[in-house]
Parts: sequence; C-alpha cells; structure tokens
Amino acid sequence: MNQNLIEQFKSAGQGHVFAFWEQLTAAERTALLAQAGEVDLAETARLFQSLVASKASAGSSLDGLLPAPYEQLPEKGGDAASWAQARAAGEAALRTGRVAAFTVAGGQGTRLGYDGPKGTFVITPIKGKSLFQVFAEKIAAAGRRYGRPIHWFIMTSHANHEQTETFFVEQNYFGLDRARVHFFRQGRMPAVDFNGKILLETKSSLALSPDGHGGSLRALHRSGALDIMQREGVDVLSYFQVDNPLVRCIDPEFIGFHLLRGSEMSSKMVPKVGPEEKVGHFCLQQGRVCVVEYSDMPVAMQQLTNADGSLKFGSGSIAIHVIDREFARRMAGGGVGRVIPNAPKTPEPGGLGIIRPTTEVPALPFHRADKKIPTVDASGAPVKPEKPNGVKFELFVFDALPFANNSIVIETARADDFSPVKNATGVDSAQTCRDDQLRQIARWLKAAGTTVPVDATGLPALRIEVSPLFGYDAASFTEAWNRQAIKPEIKDGLYLE
Repeated sequence: MNQNLIEQFKSAGQGHVFAFWEQLTAAERTALLAQAGEVDLAETARLFQSLVASKASAGSSLDGLLPAPYEQLPEKGGDAASWAQARAAGEAALRTGRVAAFTVAGGQGTRLGYDGPKGTFVITPIKGKSLFQVFAEKIAAAGRRYGRPIHWFIMTSHANHEQTETFFVEQNYFGLDRARVHFFRQGRMPAVDFNGKILLETKSSLALSPDGHGGSLRALHRSGALDIMQREGVDVLSYFQVDNPLVRCIDPEFIGFHLLRGSEMSSKMVPKVGPEEKVGHFCLQQGRVCVVEYSDMPVAMQQLTNADGSLKFGSGSIAIHVIDREFARRMAGGGVGRVIPNAPKTPEPGGLGIIRPTTEVPALPFHRADKKIPTVDASGAPVKPEKPNGVKFELFVFDALPFANNSIVIETARADDFSPVKNATGVDSAQTCRDDQLRQIARWLKAAGTTVPVDATGLPALRIEVSPLFGYDAASFTEAWNRQAIKPEIKDGLYLE
C-alpha cells in the first residue's frame, strides 16, 4: 500500500516528496505517508494548470454587476409583518429540532498575541469567558427557550483539534450535552511552487495549509457530520465564525426568512460604514447572488452612491449564513449534481483568481494566493524565503451563493450581530469588542426601562456583563429583567446570569 502511494506520486511528477525517505525514521515515514494520503494529486495538478501555469488574469469580471437586493430591517423601512412571519417560522423550526449551530473554528490566536485556539480566547468584560463559552451559552439558552436542545458542529483544524477537544472536556462542555457537540477537522491542501511541484516543509512533512472557510462544506460531508444531521432530523445549519462573539448564533427571524423563501443558502448583511471598509460586497450577477471582495472591486466602483447619498454597493458581508443541509452535501460533491444556471461549460479562469465549475456537478472554485512558504532545498536544509516562492489554494464559503437556489440576503443591526476579534489592538480588537458588548448591554437596559449613563458613543462607564443564559438578545433580556421582583443595583461589576 505504501509503495503504491509512492508510485502514484512518482507517476504524477511529485516523486521528490519522498526524496529523503531513506533518512527518515519509521515514525517520520508513517507521518509523511499520512500527509501524502490527504493529497488529491489530480486536483492539485488541475489547480496548478488553471491558476498558475495558465498565467490567467487575476481580475474579476464585473460585467453586469448590480447591488444585491436585501430584506430591510423594520426600523429601516422593512415590512414588519414579514419579519413577524419569519420569526414564527424560525421558531417553529427550532421547536421541532431542525436547526443546528455550525462554527468555523480552525484558527489560532496568533494575531491576537495569544497562543492557543482562537475559540479559547477570553473576551467578556467581567467574567473573562472564552469565545467558545459565549457561543455555548447562547446555544444552550436558545435550546431552553424553544424546548429542543440544539446540536453544535465545530470545525477545527489539524493545528488546534486536540487542544479544542481538551478545552471542552476541561470545561465540562459548558453544561451542554456532549452527544450534541460534534468536532471535525478542516481539510488541507498542499502548497506548490511556481512549477507545480508540491513543497516540502521539512524532510518528513509536506507544506500543507487549511483549505479555507469554504472547505467547511467538504469537511461537513467527509467527516460524516451531514449524515449525523440527517439522522437527527436537522436540515438547517446556522453558520458563523469563531471570532464574532456578538453573533446571534440562533436567529429565528433569519432562519424563518430562509425557510419561507425556499432558500438553499442565505446571508446577513450590514450597511458598510464607508467605501473603505474592508468587507465583501453582496452583488447580483446574471441573476444570482454573489460576493465580490473589497480587494477585487475598483475603488471608484466602491465609491459610487445612490441618489440619497448611500453607497450603491453598500451591502457588507459579515460571514453569517444559513445553509440547507442537502445543499452543503451537493456542494461537497456528496450528492447528485444539478444543472447550474449560467455556469460555464468549458474550463475558464474565473474572476478573483478562481476556477469556475466545468460540469453539472456544483463545485466551489479555488482561489490562488502567492505566499512565502518555508521549505527545504535539495539537500534538505531549511529555506525561509524572502519573497513568494509558492502558491496556496483555498475555498471561500460565500462562493457557494451563486449555486444556491433562491439565495436571499437580510439586513442585521451591526451593533447586535457583528463585532469581530481579529487584531491585538485597534480596529476589530478585543478591546473594541468588549466595548461593543458593554454598549449592547446599556441598550438592553434602556429598552427594559433602566437608564445607564453612557458617553457619546453609547459606551457606559460601568462594567456590566450579561450571561446569554439570562438574556441573549433584547427580547429575552427584557423578559428576564421584568421577571425579577427586586431589580439588582446597577453598579460597576454587575453580572447577570
């Protein structure tokens, strides 16, 4: 079996991967073979030919690009009756156990100056709860509210899988039913040099990297997670990323719109704060919803305005989706394909440096990223390149949108759904996120009839924290607050649970 794999690599022109075989220990050989077994040689060759060797332009075709329509919030002019109907539909789905939470959590806390899985990073202003604990309590609270415990699927990476599982064990799964918390690893892709040769990171290991958040759909299928969902009667996935503790993990209105419109993949948007904000744009092209990254849309186009002064392309993508289970299976190649409207029928280098699907079976396009990849030279000596020496391939989950039937976009309030933790300091840092949590609590208290002094930005001087088990949105908080016969004193350090 081992020799067969080695011969496959040699036949594919990748025999150099085993160049140091005779120098390796038995354990190193086993590890190298395991990594080689992850590689789809045909896929790697196809990606190299289409994204590297062809020298195709990385520019995106913006022909016919229009702003995507979206469902406005009632306070912004949306139809309140439609939102109420959506909420009822979403709550009905939650009561019957059709919904699962899905967190993409493969990242490390490196950019935060933190050594460990990002989900274990502490983020709340008083109790110092981890990101994972915040999500766990929101999921538990929703399960209690709707009378059905909610399954939680968590995609880790090879870099943090064991640490993540250990963390949950140490925290006793935050009180959740262990049988309803499911971990699985993200897939990996080999990096290649500009001649298509797979790079070695060391003599005994390949240069492998995660296949992007779009790889979550393939990982759901390959891990058997979709089969678990099918067995448990779950057909709706609430997708969010691990770096956004404000996210409403389980949003009945969002779920309801998705179901009522017969959508296979739905998305949340926030109006961009300005043309320079670095988020993707929800657009419409050839009648299908898509996302165009800020780096792929010309600045002049991002600055276009409507008659009222608002940005023409102002719908910002914040990586919150609802995904149909069988759509995820189809996109992962695990189901029966269908004809994709307007899909190219011949190989064609696509926009954003991607490959468009060439068959009737839907497939996410890969993106190319030129990187400085640590490797070894012909003698096995380590090489730390000073300029890009190879290419990594990754998938983006929003690239599934054009393949989805009836894809919809709904508006959400940034202040109640989006405050990511990406940087150690400055914008989108732990400090800005903790401040946004305090602003949210001040708004909730005000809505419940209790005023808290705040500054011009809405930030209170007092540190107050609310457990999602007490209230995870304005409505549930107000209900819990009003149930208290004796209201607690509003003071610094107040914690409500």
